[in-house]
Amino acid sequence: MDTNTKLVFSTVFTSFLTFQLLFYFISFWFSAKVSPGFNSLSFEKKIEWNSRVGSTCHSLVVGLFGLYILIFDEVAKADPLWGDSSLVKVNISIASGYLISDLLILILYWKVIGDKYFIIHHCTALYAYHFVLGDGVLAYIGNFRLLAELSSPFVNQRWFFEALKYPKFSKANVINGVLMTAVFFIVRIVSIPPFYGYIYSVFGTEAYIRLGFLIQFSWIFTCAILDGMNVMWMIKITKGCIKVISLLRQEKAKSSLQNGKLD
Repeated sequence: MDTNTKLVFSTVFTSFLTFQLLFYFISFWFSAKVSPGFNSLSFEKKIEWNSRVGSTCHSLVVGLFGLYILIFDEVAKADPLWGDSSLVKVNISIASGYLISDLLILILYWKVIGDKYFIIHHCTALYAYHFVLGDGVLAYIGNFRLLAELSSPFVNQRWFFEALKYPKFSKANVINGVLMTAVFFIVRIVSIPPFYGYIYSVFGTEAYIRLGFLIQFSWIFTCAILDGMNVMWMIKITKGCIKVISLLRQEKAKSSLQNGKLD
């Protein structure tokens, strides 16, 4: 087993173990310390809470590390298709360990947090990542896709507010909702046209042909699945955002009427 393979396996295993410990032990202790409302949650809510704590931690680590790699890693930038970056492998190994951990948790607590779309998402991502880790190809692409995780902390925070029964129109909830919509749109939707534009630009080149049909097909197919899900989630988020804005306007109009002045 060469050094790179050892690095991948050790990082995936360490990541898996860390997120298992976070779910079963650390999150219970930490959440009770920072949020008094955690102890009053039902068992089912605590399970999903701990799952989302892991999701948030994973997203911050791989998202911010991915942003650093995107800007500073010359190996990945120099050759997006064949640049074999050790930093990218570490980041994708961390993500893979988390996805395996979360898949196990989803299966064990299926009645509480089971979701077929998450199963599809995790399995699709793991399938795509194994080409980066095993064949040393598409490192830049794999890392670029991880930037989508930067939206997850806001999505999870929305659920935390809801679980703690924060008012929908509280300042914290509204600000998080706006940030969630904006960041999700930027990292998961705005990136779609240039991403597929890049695929078109390299299609048929010598570097692209060398990838072979399996990797070519898997690259486009897995990204299409993930982007289809991102569009679906964006539609849901947008509908929710529009609904909240509409309700806010109604509340403002009612308040103005009660004060005897209609804006």
